[in-house]
Amino acid sequence: MKSIDKEIRRLAIPNILSNISVPLLSTVDSMLMGGLSIHHLAAIGVGSMIFNMVYWNFGFLRMGTTGMTAQAYGAGREVAASVIMARGLLLGMLIAICILLCSEPLLHASLYLFNVEGDSLSIVREYYEVRIWAAPATMTIYVLSGWLFGMQNALYPLAITVMLNIVNIVISYYCVAILGMEASGVAIGTVIAQYSGVLLGLGLIFYKYGNVFTNVKLSLVLQIQELRKFLKVNSDIFLRTLCLTFVFSFFYSQSFKLGAVVMAVNVILQQFINWMSYGIDGFAYASESLVGKYKGAKDDIGSHQIVNRSFVWGGVTALIFTLVFVLFDNQLMHLFSDDEEAIALAQELVIYVYLFPLLAFASYIWDGIFVGLLASKSMRNAMLFSLAIFLITFYMLPVIPDGSHIWIALCVFMVARGLSQTFLYKKYGMELS
Repeated sequence: MKSIDKEIRRLAIPNILSNISVPLLSTVDSMLMGGLSIHHLAAIGVGSMIFNMVYWNFGFLRMGTTGMTAQAYGAGREVAASVIMARGLLLGMLIAICILLCSEPLLHASLYLFNVEGDSLSIVREYYEVRIWAAPATMTIYVLSGWLFGMQNALYPLAITVMLNIVNIVISYYCVAILGMEASGVAIGTVIAQYSGVLLGLGLIFYKYGNVFTNVKLSLVLQIQELRKFLKVNSDIFLRTLCLTFVFSFFYSQSFKLGAVVMAVNVILQQFINWMSYGIDGFAYASESLVGKYKGAKDDIGSHQIVNRSFVWGGVTALIFTLVFVLFDNQLMHLFSDDEEAIALAQELVIYVYLFPLLAFASYIWDGIFVGLLASKSMRNAMLFSLAIFLITFYMLPVIPDGSHIWIALCVFMVARGLSQTFLYKKYGMELS
């Protein structure tokens, strides 16, 4: 068991460091915009969520690439692993081109979905019209990170993410605090950082793994049977992620209906959720890599051990986050805003943030396990069920002015995810599909 724990920590710790640094970007952006006005803070939250809504839907580029690569790695098929990355990059570029071509309709649809109006409208547009140009880089980083995780390498994604975040923070701060730019300043920081991450990622991969790409041919990349399998797995994960994105988009949309203060407060509290999510996802990512490797090596005993220990580590991490939120919630809130009305409302809603890690961590760990098993159909079905439970819960609850009903529905959604995935694993085990 010690060797299993060591293997999990070897991948999870760099993933945690990498993942926790990701919400640092939105945290810094929120702090910079919060210093301008409550409208800027609310607008940047919506602007970030628009891109989360768009980009999260294509998270299958990372997850699908990780699961397939890990299984190829476990089976000792290096050339097959390199072909998977080539397929992912090709698909990622096609998606990025479509995003750029449809950028204006996407913006209009997003503004309608989030009920954006008034002072926030121009701020969101200013941010969006700059940041959209990072689409090709974002898709590429998904594929490169997923491939590295599948190859059991968590250090390179950490290096990419840390460098990307440093560039983003420095340039965003310079644009906003020194040059006096507003929303476009933080967007410029994100765009430049994303392309910097691509350059570093490609350099590191070809430095360490360049030899495994010598036998990659276009005919292998476009092999019909394998391409069909690649697209099938990724289409299931896409539908699963589309549901997840809808839930959080719905959360923000309903928050905006309750006013700018509720929206701003929920932007702040979602920063806490982001920190927790990316922390626990460190163990979920480790599960993706290790379960996939053992599955590829046809070692079910090793896979079961990874599953059990991942839940132990995930549960401990969730408890730590809950304790940190309970002990330091007030200090953390004041990092984002000193507005008395916003802080008072945040104090009313923070109980849901306390509970969220304990209610949600199982769904994060299961996601990693299902990705490693390439159980994309089960992921999709569990998410569809949970989405239905979320909507039923939301519309059964009365509208509460402080937005408590939205948080209750979100917590129920996370519990439904965890329970439905547990049921599927108990029923099918390693034969999940």
